[in-house]
Amino acid sequence: MSARRAVGAVLGAGAVLCLLAGVAVTALGIRVDGSSMAPTLHRGDRVLAVPGSAGEARRFDVVLLRATGKDALLVKRVVALPGDRVAIVSTPDEPFQVLLQERGTGPVHRVVSPRWAAQARRTGPCCTAEGTRSARAELRTVPEGAFFYLGDNPDLSDDSRAYGWGRIDRIEGRVGVRAHPLSSSPGLDGRPVLEEYGRAVP
Repeated sequence: MSARRAVGAVLGAGAVLCLLAGVAVTALGIRVDGSSMAPTLHRGDRVLAVPGSAGEARRFDVVLLRATGKDALLVKRVVALPGDRVAIVSTPDEPFQVLLQERGTGPVHRVVSPRWAAQARRTGPCCTAEGTRSARAELRTVPEGAFFYLGDNPDLSDDSRAYGWGRIDRIEGRVGVRAHPLSSSPGLDGRPVLEEYGRAVP
């Protein structure tokens, strides 16, 4: 085979692979609607789930789920797991302080994400026994088989505060990569961290 034919064959194979990848992203990718996960994910982004990750909940992962009593597919961040205690403290200066006591014992930590702090202006306290918004902050235990989830854009997110505890068996997959747009980083930045909370616990 001549060099010209070899180059043509390689370019042709590359074009076919690019076409197949585009078709796969369109067919398998989940399109993000709304701005509840901004700036981590934006409206129109397409994400791919990790194969075999349905029914899994790992703290701070972004997952695809169906809320209890709601059929639409949501993209949200897992915050608390079964047995954890969780609350949201809201003050005029800090309207969105997410507190977490892992497995319901030991110190209470503050869940810190710079993205939350940069966008939260009018969120309120949580949680009721069902995991929804409440009149005052109170640590609540996440039931067995459930989890507490939030959006990365707290003021514009309908999440556990609206729908209550999520059901782990309604998780359809963990978001692995952002497949579209290609100009964006495929990874998901903004993973929260735990910090010591040295104040009175609600």
